[in-house]
Amino acid sequence: MRVGFIGLGDMGAGIVSRLLDADYAVTGWNRSPGKADALVAKGMMLGDSPRDVATKSDIVISIVTNADAVRAIALGDDGVLAGLGEGGIYADMSTIQPDASREISAAFAEAGLAMVDAPISASPVTLQAGKASIMVGGEKDVFERAKPVLLAIGPTVSYIGSSGLAVQTKIAINLTLVVEMVAFCEGVALAEKGGVAREVVVDAMLKSVVASPVMGYRGPLILDGNMPDKPLADVTLQQKDVILALDLARQLGVPAPTLAAANEMLNACRGLGLDHRDFVTVFDVYRHMGGMMND
Repeated sequence: MRVGFIGLGDMGAGIVSRLLDADYAVTGWNRSPGKADALVAKGMMLGDSPRDVATKSDIVISIVTNADAVRAIALGDDGVLAGLGEGGIYADMSTIQPDASREISAAFAEAGLAMVDAPISASPVTLQAGKASIMVGGEKDVFERAKPVLLAIGPTVSYIGSSGLAVQTKIAINLTLVVEMVAFCEGVALAEKGGVAREVVVDAMLKSVVASPVMGYRGPLILDGNMPDKPLADVTLQQKDVILALDLARQLGVPAPTLAAANEMLNACRGLGLDHRDFVTVFDVYRHMGGMMND
């Protein structure tokens, strides 16, 4: 299959790189063309617009910031819907509201075309390591046709159910991820204030029953000198997903008290001017509030 890709940020660039390594012909587009230079050098063809990408592709994949961006690239005059040919597939990997995904999918169905929501659970680190997980919502036969391409991105591709259910599952995963990492920061701060060296308690947690993959690659970031200049997901980006989860919880009537508390810690990061850092900078908020900033 010829593959189109829209959205060449950190995750998008990593995904396209894996597709090229798997010998797929990829045509890409990004709102900021300069982000495509390294991928073009690696063999990606560059499209003039989402519509142009779609005319040259059997499956178009996108990963962008929010629902408005998905609507623009999918349904605009120069969007994917305007260029995708008969039998083509549109797979959106963005983390957006489930109802918005269903709305966009319905527009494709009305035109006789297929869309699936296919959010990816990964960071740039786990994507590069070949450990990404992809969930898919939509028609089962469309999932089966798209699956070989998605398997080139990550080894686990799961059919979740009807349209919107995959992105709903991704929101639930992100809820758990944020709460877990905020709790981790809280636990380390507590131990450190009580006299345990930070590197010792981090090592102990990573060897304990609470250890998880995300804790394994993100936990060490809170050690002195380990916070990356380029975050895996800064506070603003991660809080976007938190707000999606809180809104969905309100819509469905499901309590989310631990996520609400975690969101307040992200607000505190913003208040302290730390929102440009990876969201595990929540640890610095705990240290500040616990009187440890000068320790």
